[in-house]
Amino acid sequence: MAKPATPAGGDEQSLLGHLLELRTRILRAVIAVAVFTTLLLPFTQDLYTLLAEPLLRHMPTGSSMIAIDVATPFLTPFKMTLLAGIMLSIPVIIYQMWAFVAPGLFEHEQHLAKPLLVSATLLFYAGCLFAYFVVFPVIFAFFTSVAPAGVSVMTDISRYLDFVIALFLAFGIAFEVPVAIIILVAVRVVTPQQLASKRAYIIVGAFAIGMLLTPPDVISQSLLAIPMWLLFEFGVIMAKVLIKSDAEKKEDATAS
Repeated sequence: MAKPATPAGGDEQSLLGHLLELRTRILRAVIAVAVFTTLLLPFTQDLYTLLAEPLLRHMPTGSSMIAIDVATPFLTPFKMTLLAGIMLSIPVIIYQMWAFVAPGLFEHEQHLAKPLLVSATLLFYAGCLFAYFVVFPVIFAFFTSVAPAGVSVMTDISRYLDFVIALFLAFGIAFEVPVAIIILVAVRVVTPQQLASKRAYIIVGAFAIGMLLTPPDVISQSLLAIPMWLLFEFGVIMAKVLIKSDAEKKEDATAS
């Protein structure tokens, strides 16, 4: 006989206790960001050079990036270092979030949430790496090649950083599609069969999202939309496996 699911946290905490716990978790996440950012500060210039390399590789000979504002040469690399510190701290931040909400979850919810949190983190990193190694070289080669005659390509370092941050976020979030699908199926909002039947709409939606989140060119839009579609298919497959696994567990519990 299967035991009924019970909350894993035990006795309820007071509102003040929850607020103190939340403050502690946020403080630990902020400390992690501060530590990683501090460790990266000696490599600030190297980090920005690494980030700018996909564009610098395709810029015409003799051209360079520029800094329009007086403080930009200092603030932009520091902003880049802070961003790198936050990205390195994502596992710590997610763990602190998990530690805060886990006591209020049922046991079966905890078993599902743990692999989803790990998968979400890895997929976000995978999206950022895909943007850097695949998307950036393609779109920057395209942008620099279509500059009109007599126009020198000299990008401001601050605007370049804002541009690549937007792409990192777009691809990092887009790669979370399998996790989103599994959650929707797990809470019984949709079924894998319903999602599969809407495949044509999903593909159109992926290209629409690519149009909204990426620069206005077909190449970058396709480089976001096609992986989103493939990740959708992967998410549907994993959701089917999850449902089958849950059904088998229920059969075993009933049989025992």
